[in-house]
Amino acid sequence: MKNQTLTNRLASIDAYRGFVMLLMMAEVLNFGKVSKTLPNSGFWQFLAYHQDHVDWVGCSLHDLIQPSFSFLVGVALPFSIASRQAKGDSFQALLIHTLKRSLILIFLGIFLRSMHAQQTYFTFEDTLTQIGLGYTFLFLLGFRSMKVILISFAVILVGYFTAFALYTFPQGVFDETQTGIKQDWVHHATGFAAHWNKNNNLAWAFDRWFLNLFPREKPFLYNGGGYATLSFIPTLGTMILGLIAGHELKNNTLAMDKVKRFVLWGVGLTVAGSIVHYLGICPNVKRIWTPTWVLFSGGWCFLFLAFFYWFIDARKTQKWYFVLTVIGANSIAAYVIAHTIDSFIGSSLKIHLGQNYAELFGAAYTPLVHGFLTLFFEWLILYWLYKRQIFIKI
Repeated sequence: MKNQTLTNRLASIDAYRGFVMLLMMAEVLNFGKVSKTLPNSGFWQFLAYHQDHVDWVGCSLHDLIQPSFSFLVGVALPFSIASRQAKGDSFQALLIHTLKRSLILIFLGIFLRSMHAQQTYFTFEDTLTQIGLGYTFLFLLGFRSMKVILISFAVILVGYFTAFALYTFPQGVFDETQTGIKQDWVHHATGFAAHWNKNNNLAWAFDRWFLNLFPREKPFLYNGGGYATLSFIPTLGTMILGLIAGHELKNNTLAMDKVKRFVLWGVGLTVAGSIVHYLGICPNVKRIWTPTWVLFSGGWCFLFLAFFYWFIDARKTQKWYFVLTVIGANSIAAYVIAHTIDSFIGSSLKIHLGQNYAELFGAAYTPLVHGFLTLFFEWLILYWLYKRQIFIKI
């Protein structure tokens, strides 16, 4: 934990990061429960859809949380390297710090995923572990030319696509006990796209071997959501896109020129990802982070960055985004808070306000009232840290 000021920081980066973390923390609002209580409301159905992950192919707003968080790691890296070099840190010192940070991210992710398990739950598909697994490679690329960075990005996407395409998956054999998926599941693909089917692909086969090398309560057969360890490789591709954006932000070019380039990147990547998906070359699946998803979600990340940078840093608007900055400036703290004390806050509210306090606007909105107050107190904790200039850094 370090005390530091927020000088020399781009406000748009903190605001964008805060927006992403707010989306994650706002899961406590439980739009899905409200929607089930009010099944005829298109409004609540819309909100519920975008507060959850799609089943397999496609994208919701909630699906853009993890790529945005990963993208912003890349955006921040050039600034972080420049700041430490200005303090006199050598490359060796920077590399050692990076390796430590990578390990901390990996083990923090495992720790948070193990909180309700009987023993350490070794899993590597969590956002923090995925970033940790690729962060050292990203750091090394941070010292290379833009040409090398772009070539590395292309090699990652093409290589990962090729590996999946060459994997020989079982043909004509289906066992629900081994995959956790019903045979008539609507998202089963046929033909070439079947190489990216849920729990029947290269990454799934790897985890069937790799995750069983660790002590487990029971042998690993499949991940219920289809998530996989190897996704850290294309996730590195998403972080590389952020690195490209970070270098652009550090350039001494006009702010509006940067905005235009971000929009071009955003539109170009989103269109490219959509074309690859609709041509049947590779499906757009966030859960296993297909190369198509790297392109599609990366495009949206550039568009989000363009909006926040244009609205905040380029136009130098008033700080309407302060609520987001409080969260974004302490993203690691926000992540841990959202995964640890939300249930404690929720139970405390019932103790002190009464078991039925959340029925203020009717039973249908109970989850919303309860979640809003929980989210509000989580934000107050972050505000307390912000006012005292306490920022949790790894």
